Amino acid sequence: MKRATNQHTVRPSAFRVRGAVLAAGLGASVVLGAGTAFASGGAEAAAAPLTASTTADGVAAQAAAQGKAADAAKKKASDAKKKAEDKKKAAKKNAASWKTPVKKYTLTASYGTGGARWAAKHSGQDFAVPIGTTVTAAHTGTVVKAGPNGAGDGPAYGNAVVIKHSNGKYSQYAHLSKVNVKIGQHVKTGQKIALSGNTGNSSGPHLHFEIRTTPNYGSALNPAAFLRSVHVSI
Repeated sequence: MKRATNQHTVRPSAFRVRGAVLAAGLGASVVLGAGTAFASGGAEAAAAPLTASTTADGVAAQAAAQGKAADAAKKKASDAKKKAEDKKKAAKKNAASWKTPVKKYTLTASYGTGGARWAAKHSGQDFAVPIGTTVTAAHTGTVVKAGPNGAGDGPAYGNAVVIKHSNGKYSQYAHLSKVNVKIGQHVKTGQKIALSGNTGNSSGPHLHFEIRTTPNYGSALNPAAFLRSVHVSI
């Protein structure tokens, strides 16, 4: 008889199999984790320049907006300053374009004064000056009346001149001893137009000066107030 021989097949224990599986899983996890970490690190690295660029663009846009606002404020201040300077220049120009009709005078009867010398209240401003004092045009304009009998306004004014101005106003000069201009003549500010006198209804040598809204008697304004409005002090 043959002797039976016991042969044993070596089988891995459940413990060993389990250990191998765990080891393999751990290795895969490590590898997978590393890959994930690498991928994540790569995404962050790629996103970082974009974030920095976006921030820089925002700062640049803000700086540009602030620069524009500063420029606008500077321009506004510059415009306001120029406007003030232009206004000052205009005032000086107006002051230069209107002048008193005589120099070295004494103011006597003013606009609106009442009394026995006038049938109605005084229609102008009187400048007391010696006979023969040069009378000049208060402003550039055209002579529309000139001569005796108040240049058509009546004998009370004596010899007189009326000048029409571009602003629609008229200036009148009366009680003159001599008239040096003619109707239709263009005169400039400060140009000699006559010599003062004592003609007409006058109590003494002086120049009677009016500002009118028409060339005729009865449309007079307060001449002192008007001259102040064009920056002329009397």
